[in-house]
Amino acid sequence: MKTVSERSPALDRVENHPRASVIIVNWNGKDYLPACLDSLGKQDYDDFETIVVDNGSHDGSADLVRNSYPWVRLVQLNENTGFATGNNTGLAAANAEAYIVTLNNDTRVEASWLSELISAVEQDPGVGMVASRICTWDDPDRIDSLGVAICLDGMSRGSRRMARFSDLSLAKTEEILLPSACAALYRLKMIDEIGFFDDDFFAYCEDTDLGLRGRLAGWRALLARDAVVYHRYSRSGGAFSPLKLYLVERNHFWAAVKNFPLSMLPALPLWTAIRFFVQAHLVLEARGAGAQFRQSSPSGLIAALLRGMLDAAKGLPTVLRKRNTASAARRLSAGEARALLQRYKITFRELLDAG
Repeated sequence: MKTVSERSPALDRVENHPRASVIIVNWNGKDYLPACLDSLGKQDYDDFETIVVDNGSHDGSADLVRNSYPWVRLVQLNENTGFATGNNTGLAAANAEAYIVTLNNDTRVEASWLSELISAVEQDPGVGMVASRICTWDDPDRIDSLGVAICLDGMSRGSRRMARFSDLSLAKTEEILLPSACAALYRLKMIDEIGFFDDDFFAYCEDTDLGLRGRLAGWRALLARDAVVYHRYSRSGGAFSPLKLYLVERNHFWAAVKNFPLSMLPALPLWTAIRFFVQAHLVLEARGAGAQFRQSSPSGLIAALLRGMLDAAKGLPTVLRKRNTASAARRLSAGEARALLQRYKITFRELLDAG
C-alpha cells in the first residue's frame, strides 16, 4: 500500500492536476474496499488521484479510508445518493486534467490496469470512452464484461458475459458500443460536451445512457484488452433483488427514449412483450435469469417490474425534455444510430440466459 511519502516525487503533480481521477462510489463496502484500494496503490502509472465518495455508509467505511489510506481523497455524503449522483459528486471534486475513471468498490485491478486504459485512449483523440476487460472475481478466465451490448428495447448487459477469455481471440484494442462503468475511462472533453451521469437514474443503466450519448455525439469507444479488472458481480445491489429489478426496468426505458432514433421508439412496447415471453420460457426451464427468478420471491419481483414500468411512464415528460436538450450534441444521423445499435445488438435470450 502506498503512503503519501511513497508517491513522491510526483506527489505535487498528482495531488493538484493529475492526468486522471479514479472515482470509487462506496456504500457499506468496508469489506471490499481494502482489496480495491490496495490494488490501486500498486499501479505502475502514478499520474492519478483516487477519490472515494462514501454514500452515507454506516459500516465504518469512511473511517477505514481515512485511517488506512491517507493518499485517498474521501468525500463523505450523508445519505445514499446512488451510483450516478455519487460519481457526479466525485467529478465535481476531481482535479484531473484529462480523464475520469469510474471503478466499483467490489473490484481489484491488475498493476497495469490504468496504464493500459490511458494507452488506449491516447491512441486517438476521437476515443471518448475505454472499457476494461472485466473478469469474475473467483474465476479470472471467466468474462464479466468486455464492454456493453444492447437489446432493441434498451436492455443491456456485459458483452460476451460468462465466456472464457482463453477461448477468445481479441486484439489489444477493439471498438465496442460503450463501456461498463464498473471499470471505465471517460475523456473529460467528452464529459464537458455531453455531461456525465443522469442523477435521476440513481443506479443501473446510467452507463448505457452516458455511453449512448457519447456515441451519438460522435465519440468512439474502445475495449482495452489488457486493462484487467476482477469483479464480485452485484455484491452491492444484489444479483436479482427487487430494487435492482425495479431500477433496471425503469431506467432501460429512459435510456432508450433518451437516445434511440425516433423511428425505433414505437416498437419498444412490442420488444418488451417479447422479452417477457422469453423470460417466461426461461422461468419454466429454470435457466439463466429464469432460474434466479424462481429462487427469489416471484410476487415481489413482479411487483418491482410493474412499478418500474409505471415509474418509467411517469418520468417520460422529463426524459423527453432531456432528449431535446441533448440533441444539440448529436453528430450521428438517425440511420447511423440505427446501424450502430444493430451492430452491437444482442437477443433477449442472450440477455437473459447467461445468468
